[in-house]
Amino acid sequence: MRALVYGVRPEPQAAPDGDNHLLTGLAHTPMRLMDVDDPGFLGPDWVVLRPRLTGICGSDAKQVFMDFGEDVARDNPMGDFFSMPQVLGHEVVADVVALGPEAEGVDVGDRVVLNPWLSCEPRGIEPQCPACEAGDLSLCWNFAKGRVAPGIHSGTSRDATGGYAELMPAHDSMVFRVPDAIDDEVAVFADPFAVSLHSVTRHLPPPGGKVLVYGAGALGTTAVAVLRALHPDVEVAVVARFEAQAALARKLGAHLVVAHEPRQAVIEEIAAWSGGVLVGAESLPMAYPGGIDVVYDTVGRPETFEVGARLLKARGTLVKAGVHGPARWEWTPLYFKEISWVGSNAFGFEEVDGVRRHGIEHYLDLVADGRVNLDGMLTHTFRLDQWREAFAALATQDESGAIKVAFDFRSA
Repeated sequence: MRALVYGVRPEPQAAPDGDNHLLTGLAHTPMRLMDVDDPGFLGPDWVVLRPRLTGICGSDAKQVFMDFGEDVARDNPMGDFFSMPQVLGHEVVADVVALGPEAEGVDVGDRVVLNPWLSCEPRGIEPQCPACEAGDLSLCWNFAKGRVAPGIHSGTSRDATGGYAELMPAHDSMVFRVPDAIDDEVAVFADPFAVSLHSVTRHLPPPGGKVLVYGAGALGTTAVAVLRALHPDVEVAVVARFEAQAALARKLGAHLVVAHEPRQAVIEEIAAWSGGVLVGAESLPMAYPGGIDVVYDTVGRPETFEVGARLLKARGTLVKAGVHGPARWEWTPLYFKEISWVGSNAFGFEEVDGVRRHGIEHYLDLVADGRVNLDGMLTHTFRLDQWREAFAALATQDESGAIKVAFDFRSA
């Protein structure tokens, strides 16, 4: 099969024109389209999928652009949880094309979405760890153990290859049937929606409160959709970098959308909207008292943490849902206002409206019930052999208008 393999010697590329560091990273990324063996069953209860659409996740894009920051490779403690080479891609809508002898719950021909987490059950580990028993699949204790090479989810393990390929393996517990009424172009958002659902359900906004969603890519956009569907009495402000993102945030019901810079203006506009009182006019100001109850930061950079912490109420919550490398930020407001700075890592089983189900199942239910509509969020699709063009669209979002980009295998 053809697969886009990361962690190999790349084909030589000319240096791009201009100073776009993402395009520079893309020109040198250690990835190429190759012929590789078809995947087999990684256990008797595994299946083989043929992707229909595979979205490009923000974390995948950062890896391909080599945009995680200078220090991330030096002291990141998660090196044991990954193995090379990799076939990335975990936002997958696919058809089941083969079943292992003990696979259950799906049939050949079923259209499914992928839950990519390589937790205890896919790894054949019994008894399951306490995190998996509790449904916190992304906090599994065993990402480097069992019958699958190290990897936290599909695409990060050399064995459990991802959806940037014509075929991929999956455990039978990792797939959910897609109702016929839900198009591929909507089903492909199951993974990022579940990520945002987790960040909201684990860090709820107060009734009638005001929240800030920082960033309006896939995670920010789905966070707005989650908040408007499940907490309609909560007012939502959004910081968007590109006009296409801003337009979609407004369409989904955001009450205020502001540009991402200058940061002084971001603070001033959101403080005025939320009732915050600004102090410290000689530097980047702080709202004290602040007017924002929760910040869902889907960017995860020091610049965004600084703004979020300065806008929050005392004892508010700053949720880190975005992924970026470490860097210094001015965190005096963090302790002065007694802010809770918490991480939010992907998803597992979540409680919505008193019902506890897997986050992906909640997404499919909300779409089927008409409570969530992400039409228009998938802005660009490409064939797998157009992978450089696909990533270039993300590197030039100001020009391309891209929000979500996906590889489309359906015409093959």
